[in-house]
Amino acid sequence: MQLKRLGNSDLDLTPIGVGAWAMGGGGWQFAWGPQDDNESIEAIHAALDHGVNWIDTAAVYGLGHSEEVVAKALEGRSTRPYVFTKCERVWDENGKIGPCLKADSIRGECERSLRRLKVDVIDLYQIHWPQPDEDVEEAWTTLAELQREGKVRWIGVSNFNKQQIERCERIAPVTSLQPPYSMISPEIEQDILPHCLKQNIGVLAYSPMKSGLLTGSMTKERVAAFPEDDFRKRAVAFQEPALTRNLALAELCRQIGARHGRTAGETAIAWVLRNPAITAAIVGMRSSRQTAGVIGALEFRLSGAEIQEIANFNG
Repeated sequence: MQLKRLGNSDLDLTPIGVGAWAMGGGGWQFAWGPQDDNESIEAIHAALDHGVNWIDTAAVYGLGHSEEVVAKALEGRSTRPYVFTKCERVWDENGKIGPCLKADSIRGECERSLRRLKVDVIDLYQIHWPQPDEDVEEAWTTLAELQREGKVRWIGVSNFNKQQIERCERIAPVTSLQPPYSMISPEIEQDILPHCLKQNIGVLAYSPMKSGLLTGSMTKERVAAFPEDDFRKRAVAFQEPALTRNLALAELCRQIGARHGRTAGETAIAWVLRNPAITAAIVGMRSSRQTAGVIGALEFRLSGAEIQEIANFNG
């Protein structure tokens, strides 16, 4: 398995990492519905046992719960993976989520994440969203200070556009960007990925399977049965007319993967990893069964002909 250096850091990452968004459980604004913590922990263990060496979470996932699940999964592990988390999305006593990029807020978030994760230092600390935009410089200055103080090792951004990244670069180097990227949502290929490649900014692509749409196991019936607290129930990609087209693309992924004994999801991840600007992909997994369906992406790569086949479908 080939490791890849994350931007200007000293972190050599496996091609995929564990995405812990859904592990936050149900009952919050951007949930994936209820989850079983024991199954989440089993998913993490299965990934680590296959050699995956990093986990990505965020404070807001489950309003702190995802970070706690990650900490529990890592208890007693002799080899610990890198742990990445994020700040900026905060919540009140009623669970109402909002943005905040003020220095004091970020410092408080960092301390709480360190406690929940039970670590002395966060390997990569990221601004989750550039909101409010006018506070981006204050937030990035604060992350650079946390790095100098040894609270975090490396600092990155998530969901930033090219101009926002450039504003941060004037203050301190940007180690990484975490954007959504998949064959359904390839928009960042236009200007963001070329900029990251030029500036040696690592890219951790999230939603490579478009929140489950490209796993090969999604159906219209399953979408219709999503619980009310599953954010995908309201996502455009899961509604017509997009849903029919996206499921047809998932079927193409299934067909390509089947030629190699791989799943549709592994094909979708391999498509993301084909881009030289991508360092690695964040892959959500909530059970050891789901891990088994994506772990082949550590080594599976598409041929030029298969990449063209997907391009032809996308028109």
